[in-house]
Amino acid sequence: MGHGAMGRNGSVLVVDDEEIMREILETLLAREGYEVRLASSGDEGVELAKSHAFDAAIIDVMMPGMNGLETLAELKKLDDDMPVVMVTAFASVETAIAAMKSGAFDYITKPFKNDEVLVVLRNALERRRLVAENTALRQNLQSQTARFAGIIGRSSRMKQVFNLIIQAAPSRSTILVTGESGTGKELVARAIHMNSPRAERAFVTVNSGNLPPDLLESTLFGHVKGAFTGAVNPKKGLCDMADKGTIFFDEIGNISPETQAKLLRVMQEREFMRLGGVETIRVDVRIVAATNCDLRQMVEDGRFREDLYYRLHVINVYLPPLRERKEDIPVLAQHFLEKYGVENGRPGHELTPDALDLMMDYDWPGNVRELENVMERAVVLSTGQRIGTDLIPEHVRSAPQFHIPRFVVPPEGISFKDVITDVEKRLIESTLEAAGGVQKKAAELLRIKPTTLNEMIKRYDIGRRRRKGGPEDDVRTGSRARAVSGAEISHE
Repeated sequence: MGHGAMGRNGSVLVVDDEEIMREILETLLAREGYEVRLASSGDEGVELAKSHAFDAAIIDVMMPGMNGLETLAELKKLDDDMPVVMVTAFASVETAIAAMKSGAFDYITKPFKNDEVLVVLRNALERRRLVAENTALRQNLQSQTARFAGIIGRSSRMKQVFNLIIQAAPSRSTILVTGESGTGKELVARAIHMNSPRAERAFVTVNSGNLPPDLLESTLFGHVKGAFTGAVNPKKGLCDMADKGTIFFDEIGNISPETQAKLLRVMQEREFMRLGGVETIRVDVRIVAATNCDLRQMVEDGRFREDLYYRLHVINVYLPPLRERKEDIPVLAQHFLEKYGVENGRPGHELTPDALDLMMDYDWPGNVRELENVMERAVVLSTGQRIGTDLIPEHVRSAPQFHIPRFVVPPEGISFKDVITDVEKRLIESTLEAAGGVQKKAAELLRIKPTTLNEMIKRYDIGRRRRKGGPEDDVRTGSRARAVSGAEISHE
């Protein structure tokens, strides 16, 4: 089948119902040293794949009988790691995006340029190789370390993020990283770049949020001499610098409608024009964008182009806020203590349990960035090795300390009544402690009638169970409220 060297570059399955397309692709790929097998229908392609291991497949989306998407699904069942490139008519970009979502590696629009097919195929095979290496690597990575290109976390929420990065990184697909400010979206973008075939090339960050539109365009695309007042020399843009690399748009929700249109064009045609210029320049950049806005809502409000939204939203990596992954706080805190300890020439700090308690109870509206600032401040102000509660800022300490703990229901179930009773009891005990044992005051704090409170105290036999020894530390309401142990209760 293959002409010249038999498949020295790998074997490719081409599925297309048009004979002319099969011939074009066969000639092109064979000339490059691929071993090529042809199928004129989805069924035939799937049959071939059952008897033959291919390194990649190229499938036409529009075929009679079993269409491209169905063929893709069948091939994925046989070999999930095989990169599949879809060929689509220009009009059916929607289908192409659907294909990307169901696991296609990339797509090419007809009429295509030969080079484009070869570049996409090379990337696809590179991905195949990377995935094989990565599987081995991932097993080591996850077992031995919680760090990932500077992202830290052991929680299950973060493991999902790491897995998604490893899966999504090798392809050329656009990735949208969403999450609140301070969650570490740029770190995720870097991790995606570092785990991709583009790792050796440039990673260029564009702060789309704080640049005026005209400046953003000349920054991105460069300008020709005289394009605007002060453009004395022609200048290349960030898109040139990022060629063969990754370009990261931070706060993509803030770019102007005109720039949105230009960006869409770069993503669709992979080409752009300099500001004030006439010729188009082609680039091969992988786009990663981040936003803390709800782009979907912005589309509905007419502030963000819907077509650009769909182009950006091929793969979405959501970074959970810190309050949703509190089990990562100790690891993060330790990491930042080490980092700033070294920077300030005073390594070896450790957090006291009380200080960590305060930090676990706080909701971190500024997320990891806020935690980092708090740790840096603590290191700078510390006199010894131990970081105690006095070094935790006031607003973290005075956070509302009352929150109901999350209940983890055991597999065998739990009695609703017992749980509620238990919570009521603890709440009354804690309130009595806060009220210094004065029932009337406790009732006011709980906004119930003193008689009601008195009945509950009797019902739960509170204050009569005197325990020998210190206060019972085991009864906690999820905050630092200690249960009363035989507190004196006075009727006033």
